[in-house]
Amino acid sequence: MSYGAGGAAAARAAAIAQAIKASGAIVHVEPQDFETVLSRSSKPLVIISEGGFLKRNYQYLTAYKGLVFFAKSPVPLQLRGDVELITAKKIWIPG
Repeated sequence: MSYGAGGAAAARAAAIAQAIKASGAIVHVEPQDFETVLSRSSKPLVIISEGGFLKRNYQYLTAYKGLVFFAKSPVPLQLRGDVELITAKKIWIPG
């Protein structure tokens, strides 16, 4: 079954909306703001992934007070020693 260009765009928008509902609010912040969020937690959990096609980047996720914070940096962040890290193959952010 084919939906055409308009139908495909609508299906993509619906998929993104569903992903946002499933994941909750995702707040995109600058790397220094991400580090500030981490400083407010004791033993924070951070998901990290390396990405980029032509230029490598480092992507980070953490949860704080019911929100998910996302940051992307061209260089690895220097995270403090009590941060629990989980390396993901890929981080996908809806939108």
